[in-house]
Amino acid sequence: MDEHTAPDPLPALAALLRSLPPSCGAVRLVAVDGHAGAGKTTFAGALARALGGAPVLHLDDLATHDELFAWTGRLREQVLEPLSRGGTARPAKYDWVARSFGPLLEVPPAPVVLIEGVGAGRRVVRPWLARTLWLDVPRDTARERGERRDGPQLAAFWTGWMRAQDAHFAADPTRPFAELLVRQVPNGYEVREMPNGTALAHTVTHPA
Repeated sequence: MDEHTAPDPLPALAALLRSLPPSCGAVRLVAVDGHAGAGKTTFAGALARALGGAPVLHLDDLATHDELFAWTGRLREQVLEPLSRGGTARPAKYDWVARSFGPLLEVPPAPVVLIEGVGAGRRVVRPWLARTLWLDVPRDTARERGERRDGPQLAAFWTGWMRAQDAHFAADPTRPFAELLVRQVPNGYEVREMPNGTALAHTVTHPA
């Protein structure tokens, strides 16, 4: 390892999350929130691997074209309540092409379960959470990444989405309530504890 390269943060973060008291039955439910296009899915996948294959629920699978943020009832009934009882959650997955719900997903009551997506750390979900992580990428930077990823055919969708996202975070912000701040650095990630900004296990990186 290069003397200037910090160690991978994710094992330390995984150990921290596993050490927390359960928050949803026997599950430590962890939210990964941030602006659309910030890289939440990629980060959640890397963290899930560091946790030994922790289940990840993507909120894009619960949202719909008509209910971009009105998915809290489905989340509670199909995910939070089953997990709190020690059962496997089986939410229906929304098909963004067919515009209808399709097959059921399976989210087992593992020691740590990740929920990733815009609004994962919103007010009504917080009582069920062990920790909230905020992926700290500026709004406009995240939008540019997302539009570049999705291509011009989804430009109109992004315009409507940004209005909905801005309204959501104005009424129900997540970042002020996050315990951990995740920032992308050239070689991976930096994880800092909030609100005082103390680094978690130093400034730490994970290879892209």
